[in-house]
Amino acid sequence: MRHLLLVFLIGITTSSFAQELVSNRQRDIVFQGVNVIPMDRERVLENQTVVVRNGKITAMGNASSVRFGRDALVINANGKYLMPGWAEMHAHVPPIDDIEPMKEVLMLYLTNGITTIRGMLGHPKHLELRSKINNGEILGPHFYATGPSFNGQSVKTPERGAEMVREQKAAGYDFLKLHPGLTNQTFPAIAKTAQEVGIPFVGHVSFNVGVWRAIDAKYSSIDHLDGFVEALTPGIDTLAEQETGLFGSWIAYRADDSQIPKLMNGLRQNKVRVVPTQALAERWLSPLPASEFTDDPEMKYMKPQEVQSWERAKTSYNSNPNFSKEHAEKLIQVRRKLIAECQKNGVDLLLGSDAPQVFNVPGFSIHHEMKYMVDAGLTPYQTLRTGTVNVASYLNKPDSGTIRTGNVSDLVLLNGNPLTDINQTRTIEGVMMGTNWLSKAYIQKELKKLEKQ
Repeated sequence: MRHLLLVFLIGITTSSFAQELVSNRQRDIVFQGVNVIPMDRERVLENQTVVVRNGKITAMGNASSVRFGRDALVINANGKYLMPGWAEMHAHVPPIDDIEPMKEVLMLYLTNGITTIRGMLGHPKHLELRSKINNGEILGPHFYATGPSFNGQSVKTPERGAEMVREQKAAGYDFLKLHPGLTNQTFPAIAKTAQEVGIPFVGHVSFNVGVWRAIDAKYSSIDHLDGFVEALTPGIDTLAEQETGLFGSWIAYRADDSQIPKLMNGLRQNKVRVVPTQALAERWLSPLPASEFTDDPEMKYMKPQEVQSWERAKTSYNSNPNFSKEHAEKLIQVRRKLIAECQKNGVDLLLGSDAPQVFNVPGFSIHHEMKYMVDAGLTPYQTLRTGTVNVASYLNKPDSGTIRTGNVSDLVLLNGNPLTDINQTRTIEGVMMGTNWLSKAYIQKELKKLEKQ
């Protein structure tokens, strides 16, 4: 083996050691007495023994029926809950030439139980990062990379759009990232070429394209519910983009709910997934003041100037002449209804929060996102599926997203049951990332090193 992956194994074990550098490939890791949330359906398998070796779940069952090696690392998980790790499908990793800051962001995701991320603003260095994660040189979640942005500035002509698609496909990106500013001339060229070369496109829906054309073009995923409010608003064709506000924030009070079934049918029939990033709306575009979020504990992991920038963005939104508390509240209610209708109508929701973005700290924001999805009307189980089962289906990874023998060992150990209280996703006792066990002690130590203020 070219690269021997050495991992930190720190924490709750039957032995007395506090810290070692060992290779999980050479020994079993055993979760003993744990309650398993397998995610194949809504249930809990109580008092299980789960054995992990070489990045796979090798055995699971009652203690009397499960065997493991004498040198196993045994984790006393009595009363705790084990479930698949979550995905953050609208993540941001710094689009820069220096990998070191990227590693810090990866650790924020991983210590929050996120074992898969989709980076949503690409950079050539991300391809190197993905490779180093895959071969074990860098500890991080599974990383899916989008390429550099397709937008009104980077794509001036249909020819350039098609050329960029081919360049990014050849470079090895997993997805194309679409931003605002595309037109009815440039977008079709991008979509057509992407279909031809076989690379999915995701992200924003440009105002001049609109959600109906986006659906017909078979976006792989539409993020932020972008274009949804506009599609529900009568007379949208008479408005300029600047009159509608970010994600339709200035016009949501005019949305016509009777158009929702048509929207849901289009999304479902064309297999368009939806990444709501509701945390972005609830924390930036809600009627609440910036002070509601600036003192959140996780802000200490962001540089002070970053938090100040977020505060300015929020204050600017709340002080805009088009803003009113009533209209902002209507926007949140419309978005919650759209999320609930996606769930009811068989439109696959994928978990994603858009971090780092206004008051969304990487990793921590996914817990806010799950809480907001429950607030929108999903059950905790349905919410947890958006970051596990639905993502496994979307990424065509049948050996992930659930806990069963033979599946990958991307797991999170919790103190409480998130099926009865979604806030229990925050009570992380440890994370299993493939061949790496990150105990609570290790997580706390790493987070302490990441504090910026």
